[in-house]
Amino acid sequence: MSAPEVYSIAKTPVTCHAFNADRSQVAVSLNDNNVQIYSKQGKEWVLSETLTEHDKLITSIDWAPNSNRIVTASQDRNAYVWSLSPDPLTGKLVWKPTLVLLRINRAATFVRWSPNEDKFAVASGARAIAICSFDPENNWWVARQLKKPIRSTVLSVDWHPNNVLLAAGSADMKARVFSAYIKDVDKRPSPTIWGEKLPFNTICGEYSSPAGGWVHAVGFSPSGDVLAFASHDSSISIVYPGGPMVYNIRISSLPYVTLTWTSEDALVAAGHDCQPVVFSGSEQGWALIGTLDDTTASSASKAPGARTGTVGRLNSAAFNTFRNADTRGHTGDAGSDTELLTVHQNTITSVRPYAYGGEGIVSRVSTTGVDGKLIIWDVNAVSALTGKMGGLRV
Repeated sequence: MSAPEVYSIAKTPVTCHAFNADRSQVAVSLNDNNVQIYSKQGKEWVLSETLTEHDKLITSIDWAPNSNRIVTASQDRNAYVWSLSPDPLTGKLVWKPTLVLLRINRAATFVRWSPNEDKFAVASGARAIAICSFDPENNWWVARQLKKPIRSTVLSVDWHPNNVLLAAGSADMKARVFSAYIKDVDKRPSPTIWGEKLPFNTICGEYSSPAGGWVHAVGFSPSGDVLAFASHDSSISIVYPGGPMVYNIRISSLPYVTLTWTSEDALVAAGHDCQPVVFSGSEQGWALIGTLDDTTASSASKAPGARTGTVGRLNSAAFNTFRNADTRGHTGDAGSDTELLTVHQNTITSVRPYAYGGEGIVSRVSTTGVDGKLIIWDVNAVSALTGKMGGLRV
């Protein structure tokens, strides 16, 4: 089983990250208003550039692989598109921002390029999603807004492979699929399982969180025929619109806040449990199959009194000391060792595809977290989770 590649990017939380096409550079937000671009030098990531334009915390970054443009969204209610262009004085290539007219009065929370990279979607706290396309006459990006029937902050978005449909998860406890068709930008889309006639702001699907938790993350499968979303009620939901059929996987650990598909029948989710876990299934059913973080490997050395296979955040020495005192009457120094048995030592904020194998299947994923780490995982290195982690509920 291949070990994950672990890099300590910073001693501060990493809010989000995005790699360039060849994975030689990564753009991150270190929980502030700047974009830090790190370059791979040997086995280390070295800070090479800092992009400064936003006034408040940057909430999301996306790096377009083909056009090599970076888009950033921030709590300052703005988004910028960054492109490499030669400096008129030195001739050196530098990152220059282009204004985006979002027309929102609340923070921008999430941003993603469309597959064709001719538009992008910006989620916001203004109960709206801005679909932005370029206006060459004025040299800026203009937005059309998806509003109805969103009733609260939009927390995440994901594009369908056809460049038209958009999935969104929001704090009104709903995951929705919209049409983001723009006449002057998009070609007429082919019929899909989500619908045939797709004018702008058409609702192609609306799905509720099983127990009323806000929806942290959404994602289309590689084909676009299946939708997954993670909710704050510690659940993952898999939607087959043709049925329609929804599989709800309830877990007994802390909620997931980010997910990504690795193939048509598998996805990786991560969040407050500090470890990326793998779900797999089909139209016949879905289940949690394991974790990419082998928490049992180092359990004996890190926490001698701990039970292996428990959920990551609950596997600290302090927790086990308290449990032993409660159940067995044992006492000890609770503060002697509070290191978790997981590689990430705090909440995972983002999981993204890193490398692809044959037939477009994701072979490795990257994660960043509140602990300041960037980790590359092999999606085939799945360890079994012991204990009752969750069951399939239809």
